[in-house]
Amino acid sequence: MKVMKKHKIQFPPTNVRELGQDEVYFYLVNGESREKIRLHDYERIFEVPELYEQVVYERLKCQSPSIVVDILQSAVSQGDQSLNELRVIDLGAGNGIVGEKLKQHGVSRLIGVDIIPEAQAATERDRPGIYDEFYVMDFCNLSDKDRDELNSWSPNCLVSVAALGFGDIPAKAFLEAFNVISENAWVAFNIKETFLDSSDDSGFSQLIRKLIFSEFLDLYHLKRYRHRFSLEGEKLYYFALGGKKNSDVPLSLIDSLE
Repeated sequence: MKVMKKHKIQFPPTNVRELGQDEVYFYLVNGESREKIRLHDYERIFEVPELYEQVVYERLKCQSPSIVVDILQSAVSQGDQSLNELRVIDLGAGNGIVGEKLKQHGVSRLIGVDIIPEAQAATERDRPGIYDEFYVMDFCNLSDKDRDELNSWSPNCLVSVAALGFGDIPAKAFLEAFNVISENAWVAFNIKETFLDSSDDSGFSQLIRKLIFSEFLDLYHLKRYRHRFSLEGEKLYYFALGGKKNSDVPLSLIDSLE
């Protein structure tokens, strides 16, 4: 049985409610030194084995990977298919936590993709063998070679967990990934609850609303749930969505939102 290394973590002593969700930070204490790390500084966090798991999953009780995979399973079962038939692109794969959940369900193929090499290195270190292949790619600047490489897997499912918005994965990158998977492919992802609020007029929020209520995607399952707790102990709610792709989305849709 693998024993998780315990790091000494300190949350800020002052109230951090005024900080954006992507600005929240914690301290990693090592002897007399104390390093300030943003919760979304994945390059640094992934360099430290099991730090991400300890902060996000143990301390903040994140449950999104399990929820989104369950939503995917629900959607797929409504289409009289099973997860065993899926060739999945895990977009924003990080250090493989979502991939591990998908692997437990026996998906046919599992392809991890992330923009930072630290994610690939962390996956190989912490969860070797989870993915059939792991690519470091920028979906805002995919080359023809990149597309050919992804298409060679004949992906029929796209999953993205806790990576959409906050500048992690831009709207264009998400649409590019959506267009890589085949028609009638399955899609499952989660978003901050405000992204479905018409008062949120950010480009990404508009894109998500247009996609959900469009001819490009049939929505099978929508669930509001607690994503995790904030550093102040408040519940942070997200929506998890599962559906089926009908057709590619024109990238001109991005231009209409900017």
